[in-house]
Amino acid sequence: MTAPVVDATLHHQPVGASDRVAYGFVKLLRFCADTFFAKRYGHRAVVLETVAAVPGMVGATLNHLKCLRRMCDDKGWIKTLMDEAENERMHLMTFIEVCKPTAFERFVVVAVQWVFYLFFFGLYLVSPKTAHRVVGYFEEEAVTSYTHYLAEIDEGRSENVPAPQIAKTYWDLPDTATLRDVVLVVRADEAHHRDVNHGYANELIGLPQTAVAPCPPHVVLEPTWKAAA
Repeated sequence: MTAPVVDATLHHQPVGASDRVAYGFVKLLRFCADTFFAKRYGHRAVVLETVAAVPGMVGATLNHLKCLRRMCDDKGWIKTLMDEAENERMHLMTFIEVCKPTAFERFVVVAVQWVFYLFFFGLYLVSPKTAHRVVGYFEEEAVTSYTHYLAEIDEGRSENVPAPQIAKTYWDLPDTATLRDVVLVVRADEAHHRDVNHGYANELIGLPQTAVAPCPPHVVLEPTWKAAA
C-alpha cells in the first residue's frame, strides 16, 4: 500500500479571538514538546499520540449525549470522532513497539493525559468550535513533526528499522515495510484528522467546508459482540 500524498504546508489562518487562542495554545504545546524531546521523534510520538487520542473520545461522548438530549441525528459526527480516537490509539500502540518508552515517559503520559482530558472536556462544553480548532492546529503540528521524522530517517540520523507487526496488520503493509513506511501512513492519518477537525470548526459557525486529505486504508477493528453474533 502506498501512503496518500500529504500537503505538509497546509495551514488554517486564525480568524477571530478563539482561533488565535487555539493556535497560541497549540504553539505552547509544541514548544514544550520541542524542549522536552528535542529530536527524539519516536518518544515524542508516544506521548503526543496519547494526548491526540483524547479529543476524539471527548467529542464523541459529548455529541452522543447532546443527540440523546435533543433526540436528533448526529450527522455522522460520533462515528467519525470515535474512529479518530481509535486511529490515534493505534498510532500509540505502534510507536510503543518502535521506541519502548521509559518508566518516566510512562509517568508523563499518565499525568499529561489526565490534565489534557479535563481541560479538553471543559473546553468542548464551553466552545466546541474552539475545541475542534485546537485539534486541527494540533494535527498541523503533528504533520510537521512526522515530516521532520521522515527527514531524520532519510538522512540516517534515525534508524529505519522494520515496521512492527501491529502496524503491518493495521495498515496492511507488506512484510518488507519499514519505519519510514509507518511514518508515511501515520502522517497521512494526521493530515486527514487535521482537515476533518478544521472542517467541523467551520461547520459550527456556518463557514464552507474545506477539502479533506484522504485517509490511508486500514483494518476496521470490529467490536467483540459482532464476533460473537
